[in-house]
Amino acid sequence: MALFGNAHTVDPAQAQQDYARLLGPGEQVQAAYQLVRDVILFTDRRLLLVDKQGITGKKVEYHSIPFRSITHFAVETAGTFDLDAELKIWVSGNSVPIQKTFTKGVDIYEVQAILTQFVAK
Repeated sequence: MALFGNAHTVDPAQAQQDYARLLGPGEQVQAAYQLVRDVILFTDRRLLLVDKQGITGKKVEYHSIPFRSITHFAVETAGTFDLDAELKIWVSGNSVPIQKTFTKGVDIYEVQAILTQFVAK
């Protein structure tokens, strides 16, 4: 499914090791998702989007969104014919949401619970 651009679950402990250089002292990866070459990390402090660019993927943009900047979010579950779940996140100062698509195998309710835990504080 990753070939179609949909995210799938990655072991948080492995993501913690792979992206240790990006994390602050004591920051912990709560959940991680792979999207072809890109990665979505939910830490205990922020949402981190890793966007590999270009043909080789050597150029990488790291987009860090503190949870306090998220004004609201929406999840859409997978259906019978639509096999993908979607996440939309609105960040303060931007009217266009960040959108990510997840395979049916990803527990979108888990994604919502992580966001609720940190955004609704």
